[in-house]
Amino acid sequence: MTARRPPAAAAQASLSLFDDAALLARQAPRLVAGVDEAGRGPLAGPVAVAAVVFDPQRPRINGLDDSKALTALRREQLYDRIVERALAYTIIMVDVGQIDSLNIFQATMQGMRQAVEGVAHVAQFARIDGNKIPKGLPCPAEALVGGDAIDRSIMAASILAKVSRDRYMLTLHQQLPEYGFDQHKGYGTPFHLAALKAHGPCLEHRRSFAPVRALLPET
Repeated sequence: MTARRPPAAAAQASLSLFDDAALLARQAPRLVAGVDEAGRGPLAGPVAVAAVVFDPQRPRINGLDDSKALTALRREQLYDRIVERALAYTIIMVDVGQIDSLNIFQATMQGMRQAVEGVAHVAQFARIDGNKIPKGLPCPAEALVGGDAIDRSIMAASILAKVSRDRYMLTLHQQLPEYGFDQHKGYGTPFHLAALKAHGPCLEHRRSFAPVRALLPET
């Protein structure tokens, strides 16, 4: 039996349905993981990296911004809202040992990769704050310079990373109050540099950073 060709109208209808489906797929909102870090510059403590995925169908959180543009109180308030509202989120703490072993750039890239892996069960795409994309990500990605002031998911990631790292440094201050970690969070302020010279480096100081390395005993 010879197969009959469908009428031209039916063929055209099938093609239109296929085109409409493809167009809808392209226009559907993707589940994007925003990724940012906090703490690349300090002389002590970890680098915190966070990834956040929002459900585009849920209402937006008001007040999101680059974490550096917010007060500590406002970051804490937004932290709770982000954790509650996010479809998925991950916070990675890259410790001083990894920073000194890998160097600060590679340690940060490693943390970003781990953060994206932590939300890979939902994320279809990752948007990284900065100009570098970590290697080996589980999904397509783009780098966005100044993303923490542009993209809401990156803003949220910057807040989670900043708050998590600040909490870590406050706990460290309770253990080592002589360094004043509650005030400078490990950054190289005059007070911190003076304390570093007076007391020497602690285990949380980054020995690969020049101001700390200069105070290490010669071997």
